[in-house]
Amino acid sequence: MKNKFLISILSLSALVAVGCTDLSEQIIDESLEVQASNVVESVVAPAYGPLPDAFTHTKNYGLQLISTDQGILPPRGSGNDWYDGGKYIELHQHTTTTTNVVVQQTWSAFTLMISRTVTAIEKLQPLAATDPNAAKALVEMRALRAYYNMLMLDYWGIAFKKDVTGQDSQILRRQEAITYIETEFLDVVNSLGNTKGPGRMSQASVNGFLAQLYLNAGVYRNPYGTPTFSATDMDKVIEYSNKVINSGLYILSPEYFAIFDDNNHSNKELIFAIDQRQDLTTSHNRLGYWSLSGSQYPLAAFPKANGTDGPAITSDFYNTWVQAYGSTDPALADARFYKENFTVPQNLQNLTGVTPANDANHFFLVNGSTYEINRGIQRGVQWGLRNASNGQPFQTSNGQYKIYPIIEQRNGFVNYVNHTLDIDLENPNNKDYTDGYRVSKYQYSRTSDTGRNRGNADIVLLRLADIYLMRAEAQLRKGNAAAALLDVNLVRASRTARPAVTPPSLPSINLDLLYRERGFEFYWEYSRRTDMIRFGHYEDVYTSKTNADPRKRLFPIPQSAMDGASSVPGYLTQNEGY
Repeated sequence: MKNKFLISILSLSALVAVGCTDLSEQIIDESLEVQASNVVESVVAPAYGPLPDAFTHTKNYGLQLISTDQGILPPRGSGNDWYDGGKYIELHQHTTTTTNVVVQQTWSAFTLMISRTVTAIEKLQPLAATDPNAAKALVEMRALRAYYNMLMLDYWGIAFKKDVTGQDSQILRRQEAITYIETEFLDVVNSLGNTKGPGRMSQASVNGFLAQLYLNAGVYRNPYGTPTFSATDMDKVIEYSNKVINSGLYILSPEYFAIFDDNNHSNKELIFAIDQRQDLTTSHNRLGYWSLSGSQYPLAAFPKANGTDGPAITSDFYNTWVQAYGSTDPALADARFYKENFTVPQNLQNLTGVTPANDANHFFLVNGSTYEINRGIQRGVQWGLRNASNGQPFQTSNGQYKIYPIIEQRNGFVNYVNHTLDIDLENPNNKDYTDGYRVSKYQYSRTSDTGRNRGNADIVLLRLADIYLMRAEAQLRKGNAAAALLDVNLVRASRTARPAVTPPSLPSINLDLLYRERGFEFYWEYSRRTDMIRFGHYEDVYTSKTNADPRKRLFPIPQSAMDGASSVPGYLTQNEGY
């Protein structure tokens, strides 16, 4: 049984000594199975502690998703809901400013994470000479610091080199940053084990992150130009991908959506993830609820837990599925597109003449304890639990729950929730709460009584499918299309839990098809912006976005950080184009 422990961090040194305030906080972190008296683990825990918050929809997730062709979040209803000062519009249209709140909060979250690792490293170093556990924790913290710096390099083009809390960080860019992160990973990788589960840095996760670093190195060296994918870098991608694959520790999940289920901590496809098992006080359900209709109530036990009518997918991304499968509905062709957890009876599917005013008997019954909403890309009229108004008990019959076409509660209960493909930022009539196909990729946590908190699914940051597709890309960029095709088809063929929709093998592969395949496999995760830049599509025109300025590949350094560093001239330089 896990032991809950409280870690107090007083006057935590900020990332740089200039222009920053001390942080005084209390962190409750139960992700580590330790006793409160275990000094080593109590030093390690705060370095992982900020991860759930940093990867929420209003920080890193929104930054990665809404800036791409996959996600769009217009103001809804009267135009006030989700407008939020235009922060999501800026992200999507690549007009982001130095005061954008999503950028600022993500920067703050990431720099805090780096600061936590520096503090941990400083505390562990004097212990490591005599305590083997401290020595192991020290290399783990160096690996985690390198990963956090790789995120900074990907988003802002910089890395922070800092070993002691009392010194200023050295700011590195381009090849210097790559070399620093590479060296840190290589120095520790062989000292790490693979026994602590996906919530901790491991030898496999570092090997995977090295593959990512080498795959994107051409972009990081030349962030505004056309990247060069050297044979040396691609050989390294293959080498470190092989180390993960050949370890035999990881297995592609037969059920695609099981990767994102409540109990995914034990899923053998996960290599590195944010531990969100239910006894963690920091866990959240944001990735499960953000896109769903506000009239969608996924849990019979909690009648106040609903969606929020946030982002939808763009028609551009949806049409890549249509182009791939032609006249066949992608829901009937690819296990990654959709999973039907309940079926509307045939005699109820035709809604001709049926309206919220006359549909009192237009329902079927389900067992509330096993009720699950459908997963994947949600289109058209949605069915589910219905209540008279927000927070009221659901309708039942003989102890079972009635499943109706869902009524849109925000417009006087006169229309059904009918998700349509059309959604953009320009048309004032195209901002209804039901506009846009939605995504339910992560399971809506069955223990989230509000829908927002107490998430149970680990947030996936690195999984085996990515290792295979990185190796495929490296092979393809080296000219070995046959080897690339084998890896791509291996991933496709692995989704066998529902054989009728196991994706068929591709007859051939090229960079365009591989880019499309990464979109299918990793949609609404944390890689689309990085993929778009590497494949040369970030400047493309897509729904409500025409800006083709390559300088927008990097986000602006927040004005607050620039102001904080202004007392040391030249210390922090703003990224180009801002």
